[in-house]
Amino acid sequence: MNAPNLTASDNQTSAMDPVAGQGSSARATSAQISAVLDKALAGERISPAECRQLFDCDDLARLGAVANAVTLRKHPENYRTYNIDRNINYTNICTAVCDFCAFYRGPKDPEGYVLSREEMYAKIEETIQLGGEQLLLQGGLHPHFKLEWYEEMLSDLRAKFPSVNLHAFSPPEIYHFTKVNKLSLREVLSRLKAAGLGSLPGGGAEILVDSVRSAITRGKVMTDDWLNVMRVWHELGGRSSATMMFGHVETLDHRVEHLDRLRQLQDETGGFTAYICWTFQPEHTDLAHLPAAGSYQYLKTLAISRIFLDNFDNLQSSWVTQGLKMGQLSLVFGANDMGSLMIEENVVAEAGTVHFLTLDQIRESISELGFEPHQRNVHYQLLDPAREAAAVEAHREWLARRAAQPPTLVTLESN
Repeated sequence: MNAPNLTASDNQTSAMDPVAGQGSSARATSAQISAVLDKALAGERISPAECRQLFDCDDLARLGAVANAVTLRKHPENYRTYNIDRNINYTNICTAVCDFCAFYRGPKDPEGYVLSREEMYAKIEETIQLGGEQLLLQGGLHPHFKLEWYEEMLSDLRAKFPSVNLHAFSPPEIYHFTKVNKLSLREVLSRLKAAGLGSLPGGGAEILVDSVRSAITRGKVMTDDWLNVMRVWHELGGRSSATMMFGHVETLDHRVEHLDRLRQLQDETGGFTAYICWTFQPEHTDLAHLPAAGSYQYLKTLAISRIFLDNFDNLQSSWVTQGLKMGQLSLVFGANDMGSLMIEENVVAEAGTVHFLTLDQIRESISELGFEPHQRNVHYQLLDPAREAAAVEAHREWLARRAAQPPTLVTLESN
């Protein structure tokens, strides 16, 4: 199927929205924008309409300054954090068709795979040796695997690697499990939690507006069900992250609606540990005709997210799509965390985006801003300094062993 002929830019509004066809108010005045920013600086909650007005602000430095002030109010400590984990994509076989994804393969595609347990063991053992304490387990929507297959995988990994947090199965996967097994969402999540599921990643959110989701994907969870996966998980005592992938067919109004849905659910449950946004990478996808969103859009959206999401404690940098310097700049545009040194990542890499940073580079990017770098876990608790130092040394030795060959692994924030 041909991708919809849609475009996105930082000046696009819903008055010209080819997806939803909604109307939009006039562009905010300088006085209106100043009033909203003053409100945020005073620690008051801004409305979705006021959030939309901030997207009309062309003064990126001013937005960043306000976002940084909000961050410093939430995080007055003298350190900024990062995580070490690994993304194990246990299968790329997927029944959904997403125009933005270069990773998935159909059920009959000869390039489809399912990792063996031995392959997973080797990846996990290497992760632990490099100081990692978490696995990000995500895969395609496999048409045949029953819930028992996933329970067995979790139980097996939990028994063999009890100290590692299993950050697994984003809402599209969980929702898919309910359909394949004809089970309630609560039963699926309860059984996975009993089997060893530690936390849920926020992947598959893209833009939480059904008109946008319908335009870029088929056979995948819609907005209310994505949110309900998170709601039920939080009700069971679980924690998760939230994400937004922007810069494709959505409008600025859609971004605001996405942020508002996340903030409403966080008001209700308080179960989100962090928010991560990144720009869509169009290369090698069915949306390759769209212009790539640049660093201006990224920093602007990140800063506005920090100002609007007043009930989220943590925002991560997305240097994997922006590179080292923009990733570093994120720490003064609303982020308080550099994200993860992920020892392996496949999804973004398939789209042609490969930014590689060493652990020393991540730590130095924090130090250069006057903060102490510290490794944390999924709950944003700092790890023991001795363990942190051991991870730094292990990573240097690993890089030395690989010096004779070009890097083949990339990194991504833990979503």
